[in-house]
Amino acid sequence: MTSRWTAAAATTAHPAAAATVPLITAVDRQGLPPGFVYWDLWPIQDQAGRIARLAGRELWMALTAPDRGDPALRHFEAKIHLIERRDGRWQDLGPALPDQHVPYEREWAGSAVSDGAHVTLYFTGAGTASRAGGYQQRLYESSAAIGADGLPTGWSAPRPSISGWHPAYMPADAHEGEAGRIKAFRDPAWFRDPADGTEYLIFTASLADATSDHNGAVGIARRCADGWQLLPPLVTADGVNNELERAHIVFHAGRYHVFWATQSSTFAPGLGHAPGGLYGMVSDHLFGPYTPLNGSGLVLCNPPEAPLQSYSWIVTAELTVASFVDFIGLDGGPVPADPATARRHFGGVPAPLLRLSLLADAAALVQPEPA
Repeated sequence: MTSRWTAAAATTAHPAAAATVPLITAVDRQGLPPGFVYWDLWPIQDQAGRIARLAGRELWMALTAPDRGDPALRHFEAKIHLIERRDGRWQDLGPALPDQHVPYEREWAGSAVSDGAHVTLYFTGAGTASRAGGYQQRLYESSAAIGADGLPTGWSAPRPSISGWHPAYMPADAHEGEAGRIKAFRDPAWFRDPADGTEYLIFTASLADATSDHNGAVGIARRCADGWQLLPPLVTADGVNNELERAHIVFHAGRYHVFWATQSSTFAPGLGHAPGGLYGMVSDHLFGPYTPLNGSGLVLCNPPEAPLQSYSWIVTAELTVASFVDFIGLDGGPVPADPATARRHFGGVPAPLLRLSLLADAAALVQPEPA
């Protein structure tokens, strides 16, 4: 069944009642080359959702783009890079996928899972190769063997994950758009249900036949013998929020937790007090019904003096929380309209890892993640 994240729940999402991300005052670029920015990261995970160890290596992926002096431009040149975390530091190992002829223009966020011998990358193909700058979105996947050094090798040609359609979802096929207002069919997150071993893709979606332009949803597709089959959404936010980004599921203590990130600016009128943050719901069953964590759905948010300091949170099975450094040093103000000024405040690197605690219908931030 589909669960609703309601306006009544979101109304109670107040920063003062949420776990607060520690203040970020500086950007650590050690190990990362100059001239690039990084955002929207995820680890290569094992099939239980834990951070995988491949020949002893902890490998992640992140969206990467040349630093053009304007943070907004990064979305139009995004390419997935493989990055390694070692001794608490990050190292860029270069593009994950080789250059090849593909129908999309750029790579947006996704997930990666390993069975110990192979890794499969699920990601968003954004735009079209024939016309630059579009907001079209489609889910893709590619697989590679894991070499003796732990690195993926011999990637297959990316292929679309979804071939059919479901009337519950809006297609994300518009060329023109505006950040925060576009519709979604992106961010595939692989999940295996421990109850029966069935594989699913969780993704950020937009609800068709909605009553509001703020029609975000958490989509789901099930692997079948002939590919991925779209199912009705797990969660809808009609009249609440336009974007439930980086949607994913964590199975913990016998319960299913669906998480997503969203920004204050994408809430419907009347809900603008709700902070940008990590939100989530919990259920005893994969298909619900789901109940908002902490009553409102709000799990954690940035401190009030730095509401834009980090974004795009994801949670692993170990309850490690990853994000990237967005805009810091603004003293609570908005992103500067001048691109050069905005760039001086833009982090563009992975943020310090955090750790969650989940108990019943409550979620809390318990400690920084150890190096």
